[in-house]
Amino acid sequence: MTFEQAEGRPAGQAPGEGAGAARRAEAGTAESAESAGGRGDDARTVGASRPAGAPGTAAGTPGSAPRSDCDVVIIGAGIVGLSTAYAITRAAPGTRVVVLEKEPGPARHQTGRNSGVIHSGIYYPPGSLKARFALEGSAEMVKFCAEHDIPHDITGKLIVATDRAELPRLHSLIQRGREHGIPVRELGPAQILEYEPEVRGLAAIHVGTTGVADFGAVADRLGRLATEAGARIEYGADVRTIGRRGGRVAVRTAGGRVVRARALVNCAGLHCDRVARLAGDAPGMRIVPFRGEYYSLSPARDSLVRGLVYPVPDPAFPFLGVHLTRGVHGEVHLGPNAVPALAREGYDWRTVRPAELAGTLAYPGAWQIARRHWRYGAGELHRSLSKRAFTDAVRRLLPAITADDLIPAPAGVRAQAVLPDGTLVDDFLITEGPHTIHVLNAPSPAATASLPIGREIADRALRTLG
Repeated sequence: MTFEQAEGRPAGQAPGEGAGAARRAEAGTAESAESAGGRGDDARTVGASRPAGAPGTAAGTPGSAPRSDCDVVIIGAGIVGLSTAYAITRAAPGTRVVVLEKEPGPARHQTGRNSGVIHSGIYYPPGSLKARFALEGSAEMVKFCAEHDIPHDITGKLIVATDRAELPRLHSLIQRGREHGIPVRELGPAQILEYEPEVRGLAAIHVGTTGVADFGAVADRLGRLATEAGARIEYGADVRTIGRRGGRVAVRTAGGRVVRARALVNCAGLHCDRVARLAGDAPGMRIVPFRGEYYSLSPARDSLVRGLVYPVPDPAFPFLGVHLTRGVHGEVHLGPNAVPALAREGYDWRTVRPAELAGTLAYPGAWQIARRHWRYGAGELHRSLSKRAFTDAVRRLLPAITADDLIPAPAGVRAQAVLPDGTLVDDFLITEGPHTIHVLNAPSPAATASLPIGREIADRALRTLG
């Protein structure tokens, strides 16, 4: 489908008209969504009344769109959407929750395509949602993984300065870590070798609370716990129309499925701004997708890295730079870089969706980013197109590496919220409209922080229900 068609307007219609159409839907789309014909049994349903993964159909009369009523409908079955469903069922047992996910299973995008790091919270400014939720969430995530036998490991990590210009920023991180109460240890060059014998740097800090986890497994478990408590998760349910009328929200999927709810929670990740406009709410931002490309170390060389090694981040960008990560299954990933994606789910340069790309290029904020940060972007593009350049970036931390040691690995796409003036939204962004809650910026460390984020969204949803 094209971007315009997904927004509920004919292909070629101007973006501004789509938002207006969504607002007009408040008066009439709920009725039209409920009366539209078609079948919804293309959607696979997981619920308490059937085994997880079993196919299900929605009730409906012949020749009409299948319908159901619930209290809260959640769009998106990534780790944040499933954590929200889990939190609602725990906080208010008996609340009827339906999760709609366009993919055939959970965690297919940001959740399942990241480096798997449990972040400590050291990077984030005091008072920010990222700091608050990462600090709470890291300990909770470790406990959740232990309780549910999900692969995880507390490895600690090094943040390494390789240039004198980075030393002031490294010292600022030390101070911030102490403000947060995070155990940090300052290291000199010889002490770095005690943790990572092949890593070189002028100075470093060791952060003891960082680790790794299988976030895809976490999301799957959250979904199962939610369904055991009565929630329903429907896969293959691509939302096409949203209407509001009489204190209710009606959501219609591509297969004709209609779900009516008292509150809607938008956890659509890469498509969250589109879903907000479908609901008639003005998000005030746009998702600009950035692809993060990874390599893996060849098995013969993966002993070069013991745990997690990061460069000192540039505070002007929300990206942490190319880092080294030994995952829960023993593989070592190198990356990611950050390059503009040519589609919201553009996991390589060959994936181009013209309508989505045109929407990004027509957005003033995208041009402001390019104007301000073209030097940084040029470096990222160079590393994307040149394996040797990527290797050189890794060699700043790990001099023993060669290009032959790098094996291409699956990429991810970051759903980065950008304001019209080109500001990259750095904190989590959660907004509310009439009967709606929108999660509009939840990239890293959202997986780490997913349990407290889910509780926060659940609290807002339950307040909406009154």
